[in-house]
Amino acid sequence: MPVYNKLIRDLIPQVIEATGKEFRTRILDEEEYKKELIIKLKEESEEYFTAPSPKESLEELADMLEVIRALAVVHGATWEELEDWREKKAKARGGFRERVYLIDVDDNA
Repeated sequence: MPVYNKLIRDLIPQVIEATGKEFRTRILDEEEYKKELIIKLKEESEEYFTAPSPKESLEELADMLEVIRALAVVHGATWEELEDWREKKAKARGGFRERVYLIDVDDNA
């Protein structure tokens, strides 16, 4: 029997159940949940970096967004509040659309 010991999406137990397989799950406490979300974000980002096609890259980005949404809640914010933070930073510092690449800065100037 394979052992996974990882955070899964909410509907995965029903998916497994539909196959007739037996499984065990448990509900994480808040600290475990936060820790596992961070692990999941790292896992999803690694999958993004190794995705072999644009379609699979987008799927992994969608997975990362789902984890980021959950992390926002863990940190006491809604998705909308997180988006507000993003907008404020974009207004103050810009985004990444213009593809600006910093080469160096002369600290003596």
